Amino acid sequence: MNHLFLFLFSLCLLLTACSIKPVSKTKNVTYSAAHNLQLDVYAPRKIKEPKKILIFVHGGNWVHGKKSIYPFFGKGMARKGVIGVVINYRLSPAANYDGMATDVAEAVKWVKDNCPSFGGDPDNIYISGHSAGAQLAALVATDTNYVEKLGMKNPIKGTVLIDAFGLDMYRYFSLSQNEKDTMYRRVFSDDPSTWKKASPAHHLNKNMPPFIIFVGGKTYPVIRQINEEFYAAVTKYQPATPFIIVKRKRHVSMIFQFINPGAGAYKQILRFMNAMPNDAGNRPGKK
Repeated sequence: MNHLFLFLFSLCLLLTACSIKPVSKTKNVTYSAAHNLQLDVYAPRKIKEPKKILIFVHGGNWVHGKKSIYPFFGKGMARKGVIGVVINYRLSPAANYDGMATDVAEAVKWVKDNCPSFGGDPDNIYISGHSAGAQLAALVATDTNYVEKLGMKNPIKGTVLIDAFGLDMYRYFSLSQNEKDTMYRRVFSDDPSTWKKASPAHHLNKNMPPFIIFVGGKTYPVIRQINEEFYAAVTKYQPATPFIIVKRKRHVSMIFQFINPGAGAYKQILRFMNAMPNDAGNRPGKK
């Protein structure tokens, strides 16, 4: 038994060592001096050619959360050969959804302007988010006003949604009687027209970047339902959109699965990003 334990322990160490590649970390870089907002950059240690970039927007019901909780995601992407950028943004009550999305767009612009300095490819910028962060990521990807008012065309090449919450707040408020809804209304107001304006589902268009959508098999029913409705709407423009149910995962564990360097979601994200052609008319296949 002791020999078996030692063998398994040694095997675990070997597998861990193989999965941990050197990562270059640049933390607390200010991208918005006006609001003292910062981001962290995680890059492969040795870069011979410009790398794809994935910007991550954390969740937290639009009222809490911070980038310092998620270094595992940035490091995980860097160890897969992708530069991971993890950002902070203003939270309620300091900002509503519009201010938050503006912050995300400013982070995208900073990455676009500065990524060559850390080995990134300005023509290969992707965005991702979990929960409320996914709403903000999807909104900036689909409502081009956010990047255009910063003086640039939308540089986002693809969007990775991880158990997204808030894709259609108009639909959500019509379905939910949750006691937290008062908190959400501080972010989205009491105006149904604003709910639509804040909802990525109401900004879908033929020119939007492709999506890959992950949903937990044990997530909240309303999240599952609205993600399914969002997927159905997206496929009217992008029929090959991957929609992936991750079995046995609840809402929170959908993001913390990325602590495991062997998580299948990493492979699916990389497949999505690597299948993205330079010709925007072609789309990656459905998984």
